[in-house]
Amino acid sequence: MNTTYYRMELRRVVRDYMSLFFTAVLPAFLYVIFGASQGYSQEMLPTGEGNVAFYMMVSMAVYGAVTATTSIGGMAAVERMQGWGRQLGLTPMRDPQYVLVKTVLGLTVAAIPVTLIYALGFFTSAQGTGHLWVLTALLALVGAAMFSLYGLVFGLAFKTEGAVSAASGSLVILAFLGNLFFPLSGAMLMVAKFTPLYGIVALARYPVTDGWLISTDGPPVHEPLWVPVASVTVWLVIFATLAILLVQRGRGRQ
Repeated sequence: MNTTYYRMELRRVVRDYMSLFFTAVLPAFLYVIFGASQGYSQEMLPTGEGNVAFYMMVSMAVYGAVTATTSIGGMAAVERMQGWGRQLGLTPMRDPQYVLVKTVLGLTVAAIPVTLIYALGFFTSAQGTGHLWVLTALLALVGAAMFSLYGLVFGLAFKTEGAVSAASGSLVILAFLGNLFFPLSGAMLMVAKFTPLYGIVALARYPVTDGWLISTDGPPVHEPLWVPVASVTVWLVIFATLAILLVQRGRGRQ
């Protein structure tokens, strides 16, 4: 990996304070509002592996991580479409190295909100079995990698920084629809299962919930593991296919 280019890109991202706010500080604030500050935050989940605050901590970590990877993926597409790729072509760095740098950069930036939120959880009311702290954090990061394709699709389709901001902003809607901010039930839960964020957050929570879905209007309902796995798989194929088609379209116009 080209460490010089990685350091340069990381410095550029860190200097963008507004993006860092929405990537790290906002999800942490939402954890405090929806998780740590609530009276029910210390109630244990049906599995006994963690409490509600831990459940919300994982959810907000996923939200922060996907916001980061969406932004990095989208800006990578815009940079290439606006000629940055030709500039990099004058250097010894090849395309695989560029992709590797962006991948590592995305995971690095995604780790910022995850680390901040888990630190807040540790010092507030989040309680979970020891190994679940590491396992759920890793699942949040791995799942968020898929949303680099989501940002990439927006960047390739619209070729503007505004489109990337719109992609990141749309995650708020997807989070509400995807059963991330608060438990859904009935028809809304059925709709949630067809949205992109549902499978990622469900998989990240799975070690602590064991598939039991918290409901606000009835007893918990068990969901088999294949449901979130199928959701992630389908959306990964959709995003990857769209990205490939948009790359081919862009080359066809050159």
